[in-house]
Order: sequence, then C-alpha cells, then structure tokens
Amino acid sequence: MGFFSRLKKAWGGSGDAEQQAADKPVQPLEAEIEAAPAEPAQAVASDAAPTADEGWQQSLTLSLRQAEPKLSEWLNLIVEGVPEKGPDLWERLAFLFKALGAPEQEGRDFIVKFEAWLDDMGYVHVAEFKSELQYRLALALDLEDEEDERDRLFLKLSEGISKTREQITKRVDELLSAHSALNDEFWEEFEEILIMADVGMEAANQLMENLKARARKAGTDNPDDFKDILRDELEEIFKVPPRIEVVNPPEVLMMVGVNGVGKTTTIAKLAYRAQMQGRKVLIAAGDTFRAAAIDQLKVWADRLGVGFFAKAEGSDPAAVAYEAMDKAKSEGYDLLIIDTAGRLHTKVNLMEELTKIQRVVGKKHEGAPHRSILVIDATTGQNALSQAALFNKAVGVDEIILTKLDGTAKGGVVVAVTLQNKLPITFVGLGEKMEDLRPFNGKDFAKALLT
Repeated sequence: MGFFSRLKKAWGGSGDAEQQAADKPVQPLEAEIEAAPAEPAQAVASDAAPTADEGWQQSLTLSLRQAEPKLSEWLNLIVEGVPEKGPDLWERLAFLFKALGAPEQEGRDFIVKFEAWLDDMGYVHVAEFKSELQYRLALALDLEDEEDERDRLFLKLSEGISKTREQITKRVDELLSAHSALNDEFWEEFEEILIMADVGMEAANQLMENLKARARKAGTDNPDDFKDILRDELEEIFKVPPRIEVVNPPEVLMMVGVNGVGKTTTIAKLAYRAQMQGRKVLIAAGDTFRAAAIDQLKVWADRLGVGFFAKAEGSDPAAVAYEAMDKAKSEGYDLLIIDTAGRLHTKVNLMEELTKIQRVVGKKHEGAPHRSILVIDATTGQNALSQAALFNKAVGVDEIILTKLDGTAKGGVVVAVTLQNKLPITFVGLGEKMEDLRPFNGKDFAKALLT
C-alpha cells in the first residue's frame, strides 16, 4: 500500500473529509505521532494544558484530516505560518513523514538533503522553493501518480508545448472552419500543417492514412468529429507496450545521444528522481573524450550527493563502464547510469564504441544494460529522426527522452519519432530545473495539444 493510501486509511479513508470530521470526534494518531492520546474527561486527574509541541501537532493533525487528499493541500498546511526555511519547517516536514508512516530515518535524510540543496541554491523564502519541495515530496512519498500531481504535470506539459499548440491548433481550427467535409482538399491542407510542425513527410503520410481509416470506421466525414479522431489516434501512437520492469540489481542505464542534446543534465535529473525515490545511485562518466563532460557530471554528482566514477580523459570508455559496474555491484548501488560519448575525436566509429560498452557491461553483469536510453533535442526537428534511426540500429534503443520541448514550435517531432521508430517516449524535458524532467503521457500530450 502506498503512502497516499495509508494516509487515507489512517485519516478516515475516502469521502468528504469535513463530513467525516463532523460525524465523529477527531482522535490523535497513535501510530503516527508521538503526542499521547487524550484520556477520557472523567479520568483526567490533572488540568495541565498540552505542551506547545502537543498543541501544534494536534491542531495540524486536525487540519490535515479535514483537508482534501491532495499533496498540494497538505503542503499548504505544513508551510502555513512558516515563511522561511529553518527549524520550524524541518519539524513540520518530519511530522508529515511520521504521520504517513514513513521510517523516521527517511524523513531525516529527506530534510538534510533538501536543506543542503537550499543552501547551495541560496533559497530562503518558502515561496522560492515550494514547487520544488512539492515535487520532491511526491517522489519521496510515492505520490507522483496521484491526481494532484498529474494535474501539475498536465499544466507543466501544456505550458511546455504552447508554441507547438499555437503552430498546430490555430491552423487546424482555421482548416475546420473552412471545410464542410473531410474531403481530399481537407486532407491535403492538413498534411501541410503536419509538415510545417516538423512531423515530416513519411510520418505525416502514415498519420494521414491512419486518420482516414478511423474516419471511415466511424462512418463520418464531419469536420466537427476531426479533433476527437486525431486525439484518439495520438493516444494510440503513444501507447507504451507492457514490459518486464524487474531486473537483477543493480539496474543499469546506458545513456546515448549526440553532443548538445542535454544528455548530461538529463542524467542528473534521472539520478535525482531515483534518489528521491530512495535508490542508491552511481553515475559513470563514460564520455572520456571530453574533459568537460567528466567535470560536469562530477559537479552534478556532488551537488546531488550520489556516487560518481570516472577515469582520466582519453581512457577507454568500455573500461570505465566495466570498472563502474564492479563498483556498483560491490558497494550495493541500486542504479548505475552510464554516460557515453556523442561524438569521438578519433577515427574510432562511435557506434562500434557504444556496442563495445554494451558487450563489456553485459559480461560483468548479466542482462545489463537493462535500458538503453536515447536523448534527443526536440528543437532539432527532422535531425531527431535520423538520430533515432541511427542509434536504434546500432545499440537497440529501448526508450527516448525528449529534451527542450518547452523551447520549440515544432513539437510535431514527438509524433514523428514515435511513429517511425516505434520507440516509446518515457520522459520529456520541460525546463532547466530538476523538477522539469517529467514522465511523458501520450493521452495528456494529445489533450494538451488539441485543447
């Protein structure tokens, strides 16, 4: 049972919280807080008032139980009257972890790491870091899939693809108002819209055929039905097939992609997410052809407080991966993320170097790498398609992370990459902050695009 479910069970289950509070008296949570339960009135022999700690804990418990079961609502109550970081905030956060049944050490570790991050960033006021705090809590408390966090993600995604939406939706609306039927002229003009949005000729043709088939199956040529048909088709395109998630630990991720796509920061964001979920993470600097790549990863690893392994510039990348794998196994890491080169400054073929890393890691740890992840810059448009095809052919890409989606008006590449390569997009980059790497949901993307 997740923390969210445990909290609802502990604090009165589902339904209208206010009505529950009215129907029965609120009792202190024996298992979740240290404050002792109140004795029955007739058994009280002392008229001593509650201590200050007991008072705020009981008051906060009552407020939390009466609030909507949303992380944002709980956080609002936690930070109420606490304008800045400091002992008051840490005490209230520790109380929340305890109330949710989380191990005390987890709460302490969370607070220590968050306080260190605030010091590093120079943030003092709650208003400056509240969004980041909510994101970290969602990961740490296994609440990311709850409705409140999904709403936040949808809003972030909608903002991120606003340029693409302006490029596509405005023109689609004009197209629909100009036609009374889904005829040949309509389809030709729609194809032009797709190409302008960088969907590409091949993917546009395939998408058009699929849409026409859907319209025929639905028995309609009414333009009023077109957006629903398009939305359903996009959802189908982005549907991720089921796969076996269990791996023999440690899990190994091999990150590939050309230089300049944001691979280094993506690795940091993945490590950050995993760490917030309680995993012990090791980053291996396998791009040994660039000293800057090694240095950048070292800075991120130190900032995040995760493990780091590197060798000297110019070292054999496969040797780095092999020794990092040995370190991950011997020191009990849960996750190893291996960076790789995006371009070589030698005559060695890049793809040969990547396949060598795969072979070496697999020999050291059976089944590794468990996931080969391609990082693509959404602003590169059609170049993203050739990159996906090239890397997939060489190393067998398992999934794609699309970065810089918030900075492009040609987000149609999202459709093209998925449609032509049959590869799932698992995360999208929607900004520079750690919280801006978000799980990709095809249904939400279609909804946000066609709003």
